[in-house]
Amino acid sequence: MTPQELSDFALELPEAFDDEAFGPGAAVFKVEGKVFAILQDPSEERPAQVTLKCEPDLALHLREQYAAVEPGYHVNKRHWNTVVLNGTVPVEEVREMVEHSYDRVVSGLPKATRDRLRLLRAA
Repeated sequence: MTPQELSDFALELPEAFDDEAFGPGAAVFKVEGKVFAILQDPSEERPAQVTLKCEPDLALHLREQYAAVEPGYHVNKRHWNTVVLNGTVPVEEVREMVEHSYDRVVSGLPKATRDRLRLLRAA
């Protein structure tokens, strides 16, 4: 998955938006002001990577399954994974990780907001 494909997919989720809250080179995707993905541009040293919220047991499983999935970069490593976008993780798996991250963030929002976002997602 390319960084542009990931960005396009993340922005398709209900009420998702991006900004550069951490400065240039890192697109921060949010829902209701809460971060669900941080997409870092590639550099000379490394390919692009995305940091995603994840249920702790699933985070460990994904790290065991894919070498490109690492503990979250500059975040709580128990609840976040960083995925190196080098083509070794299947596109559908990356999409599922983005959706899972979004859902984890939505699940922590007030009930009325959760219900509204879930209705929008189901539509």
